[in-house]
Amino acid sequence: MIRFLLRRAAGAVVILLIISAVTFFLFYSIPRDPARLACGKTCDPESLAMIRASLGIDKPVPAQFWEYLSGIVTGRDFATGHCPAPCLGYSFRDESPVLQTILDRMPTTASLAVGGTVIFLVVGLTLGVIAARNQGKLIDKGLSSLSLVMSSMQIYLVGPLVLALFVYHLDILPSPRYVELTEDPLGWFRGLLVPWLVMSIIFTAAYTRMSRSTLIEQMQEDHVRTARAKGMSERTVLFRHAWRGSLIPIVTILGVDMGSLFGGAMVTEFTFALPGLGRLAVNSVIQTDLPMLMGVMLFAAAAIILFNVLVDAVYALIDPRIRLT
Repeated sequence: MIRFLLRRAAGAVVILLIISAVTFFLFYSIPRDPARLACGKTCDPESLAMIRASLGIDKPVPAQFWEYLSGIVTGRDFATGHCPAPCLGYSFRDESPVLQTILDRMPTTASLAVGGTVIFLVVGLTLGVIAARNQGKLIDKGLSSLSLVMSSMQIYLVGPLVLALFVYHLDILPSPRYVELTEDPLGWFRGLLVPWLVMSIIFTAAYTRMSRSTLIEQMQEDHVRTARAKGMSERTVLFRHAWRGSLIPIVTILGVDMGSLFGGAMVTEFTFALPGLGRLAVNSVIQTDLPMLMGVMLFAAAAIILFNVLVDAVYALIDPRIRLT
């Protein structure tokens, strides 16, 4: 296990370095100067030079990238003061600390990801089990057709329709907004209910189809036939013998989805005006804010890597034949 974690940690560092380098150098290929944007229309060369120095972009791009990486480990000095490690810099837009801004936005994204995942995972797996147990029957065909329709939908279409019909016209669902869980648990739940439901419509289809197909496949395995031959009930055969073997592909796509959602559900947060990491990333691109964009990209990449490692660890718990080396 220790060798496995060390190897994955080394791989994660390499991946994060590649992502940060690609993001950093692509940023400077954009024909927009953040210093000139901050300086305004009536900007003289002296003011522009001062702004470049204060933003830390008055040096060659490779030197800036090296300072950025070293700042994460040892901290970094700016015109506004010292930024302690891990230093992700200050926003070009409002000079706010990047790390603190990400930490402030993270509860919104985490709440959206966890709540949505619970709903679409429970609903998707339940519908998949129902379809598998009724293979070839009308209910199976109905659920399969429904999941096909749901998988064809997108949040940027379903979200506005749900808002227009159920929130603003019929007024049967609360308006989306983010409230701190510690301040008002009921307000937190009500404010995220609509985004959760819309996410479940989009994501449930994949888990319904996956759980149905894998469960049907497992029901044909020899150990399941043996369990039936021993006289075990269908419920025991399903949940004790067949269900466990069908979880590996489900855990795989769950790890990918969770990593992406924790990294920032951009379309969902923009659709429902939620102040999360996805919305922050899009605003950073629009505003040519490199430090903020770099911080969000690194956090998103780290989240995806972390959940992939957790998926590998869960594999060993689900299937004893799998060993982490």
